[in-house]
Formats: sequence, C-alpha cells, structure tokens
Amino acid sequence: MTLSPAWQAFTAEYSLTPEQCEQFRVFDELLARENENMNLTAITNSHEVLDHHYRDSLALSAAFDCSMLSGVIDVGTGGGFPGIPLKIKYPHLKMVLIEVTLKKCRFLDAAIQTLGLENIELFTEDWRTFLRKTNYPADLICSRASLHPDELLRMFKPSSPYKQAQLVYWGSRHYVPAPEEERFLSHTVPYEIGGRRRELFIYRCPDERERSYDETNRVTP
Repeated sequence: MTLSPAWQAFTAEYSLTPEQCEQFRVFDELLARENENMNLTAITNSHEVLDHHYRDSLALSAAFDCSMLSGVIDVGTGGGFPGIPLKIKYPHLKMVLIEVTLKKCRFLDAAIQTLGLENIELFTEDWRTFLRKTNYPADLICSRASLHPDELLRMFKPSSPYKQAQLVYWGSRHYVPAPEEERFLSHTVPYEIGGRRRELFIYRCPDERERSYDETNRVTP
C-alpha cells in the first residue's frame, strides 16, 4: 500500500519498521470505523489523528528513553491513547490499559487482538480500585488528562504499591499545577504538536518517603 506524504513523514520521524507502520495503519482504520458507532475521539481527520493522537502519545520520548522503560500504565486510555501507540513503537513494554467504559473496552480488546499485541492487559475497573487491587511492575503511570492530577496523586500514598513510579500528565502550555501538586512536581517537558505547544508534567514521590500524603487537603475519600 502506498503511504500518503503525511504517513511517510510519520514513519520516517519515528523510524518505524514496516510491521509497525502496518500496525498503525490498521489501528487507524479500526479507530475510524468504530468511531462511527461510539465517541472514541472527537478528531476524525486522519492527518489530525496522526498529530493529536499518535505523535502526542509518542511525545513521551521527549521526556524518557522509552527503550529503557519496562512497564507503563495508561490511566483512562479511552480509544487507546497513549498506550497503544507506545506499545506499537516500543513492543518490549509491559503495558496496562485502564478503561471503565464497556464499549471502549470492547474496542480496545478487539484492537489488541487484531494488531497482534502481546504483553498488554486491559483493566476494566476504576483507578482507585486499581490502586487497591493490583501491584504491576511499573516505571511510569501515564494520563492524557483523563483524571485530574489531584486524583492521580493517590499513587504516592505510603500504602500504594506504585509510589516509586513516576506520573506523567499530558497538559496544555496553559495548565498550571495546583499548589497541592507542587511537592510532587519534579519538572516539565515542553513539546510542540501540530503547531500547538504542550507540556508533559512529571510527578514523583518526594525524597522524604516517610512523610504521609495529606489526603484531607488533596483528595476526598
């Protein structure tokens, strides 16, 4: 199949193998077809999907050497972002997708099977239940604005099995972290997608690991 100039540029930019390029192309077809039946994404133009979903998901490589990561958890993945593009590009990753909407879970499960992705799991309960019930090895927990950081910061509670992982939050350049987030915010990494400036907000547990996370000021039970 002859690729459009936009797809050729995307393939070259991320040094995709022919197999990876085909996986992205098939995923693009699945996304377009299923988006007619459910609201997977408000962006339907294929070129815009390249920028605002695929490139935006892979922007994680601006902050981390993804080849050195082993486990990534995608909170509120929706149509599979950033998890599936990251899994296609970095197939060695152990990936967990968290999604509670049944229709989206069915789409994700079908996409995983169709693309032949391995070492990827779908968790269909909510974020708080995930924190209580699981203990996956994870370097990063990612969220493209699916939950507000004050809820995501529950991962740093002393009892959490994920308190040693880092949290990556996709935000616009206008996003301003709340004062309660400041002691967890490590740094930000700016990048540009489709002419829009965005930032990755990197959170991690403070060095004073023994200090309790103040739930009363940050999260309601």
